[in-house]
Amino acid sequence: MGIIYEGIHDLIGNTPIMRLKSFSSHANILAKLEFFNPGGSVKDRLGVALIKEGERTGKLKPEGTVIEPTAGNTGIGLALAAIGTSYRVICVVPSKFSMEKQETMRALGATVINTPTDEGIKGAIAKANSLAEEIPNSYVPQQFHNPANPIVHYETTGPEIWEQTGGKVDIFVAGAGSSGTYMGAARYLKEQNPNIRCVIVEPQGSIIGGGRSGPHKTEGIGMEFFPPFFEHSYIDEVYTVEDVNSFAMVNKLAEQEGLLVGSSAGAACYAAVQEESNAAKNANIVVLFADGSDRYLSKKIFQGGE
Repeated sequence: MGIIYEGIHDLIGNTPIMRLKSFSSHANILAKLEFFNPGGSVKDRLGVALIKEGERTGKLKPEGTVIEPTAGNTGIGLALAAIGTSYRVICVVPSKFSMEKQETMRALGATVINTPTDEGIKGAIAKANSLAEEIPNSYVPQQFHNPANPIVHYETTGPEIWEQTGGKVDIFVAGAGSSGTYMGAARYLKEQNPNIRCVIVEPQGSIIGGGRSGPHKTEGIGMEFFPPFFEHSYIDEVYTVEDVNSFAMVNKLAEQEGLLVGSSAGAACYAAVQEESNAAKNANIVVLFADGSDRYLSKKIFQGGE
C-alpha cells in the first residue's frame, strides 16, 4: 500500500538525487533536487525549523507575527510552515527579487513588504527589526543569525546525501546566501568523512572569496556579510561564478537534462563541472540545486537574466 501524507509539511525533505549523465564524463555529478520540496526550494526545510525554534525558545507565541527579511525562498518556506497555525507571516523583501517569489508568498497567506534594491538584504533586516518594535507579539527568526539555519541541514540534508549515496561522497558543492544550507550539510559530511572535499559557490559581487559586495543577476546566493555560523574550516574551495556562466548552465541543464533550475543551481553546477574535470575517475560529486526556474521567468532566466 502506498503512503498517504497527512499534510503539506510531511512532504518536506527526502528530495531525490539524479545523476547528470551529459555532464559526467569520468566522474559522477549527482544533483540533489531541492525544488522537489512542496514550496519549491531548499528553504522549506528552514521555514519549518525557524517556526519550531521560535516555539521551543518561547519567542513565538500563539497568534504571533513572524517577520523575516528574505530574498524570497525563506519567506515561502515560513509561509508554508505557518499553514494550519495561528501565526501571521510578514516577509520583508528587497524590490529586486523576483515577482514570482513575492506572489507565491502572498498566495500562501504572507504579507510582503518591499525595501529599496540599493539597500540590499541589510536594508531588509533593518526594516524587519523596525517592524518588530512596532508590532506586538512578533518574532524575527533572522535566518542570518539563527543557529537553527545550519542545524536543520546538519540534521536532514547532510544525512540524506550520505544515505542516498551509501556514504560514497567525494565532493560536495553548494551555493551560499545565508550559508546555512552549505554549513550544515558540509559539517555533517565532513564528520562522516573528513576527506570529503567541500566547495562553496558564490556569484561575483559576493564577499566569500575576498571580493567586494556588489550587484549580480544570480539570485538566491551571494553574501554581503558573514553570519555567526559561517565557518571557513568547512570550505576547501571557493568558486566565484560570473552571471553569464550561471545562466548559460541553466539553459544547458534544461536542454540536456530536462531540469528547470534557478540561477543559483546554474552557478553550483558550473562549479561542479569544473571539479569534475579534475576529480578522480568515478568520483561522486554531489551538487545541491536549491530551487527551480519557474520563479524567475519574469527575470528572463532563460535569456541571461536581468
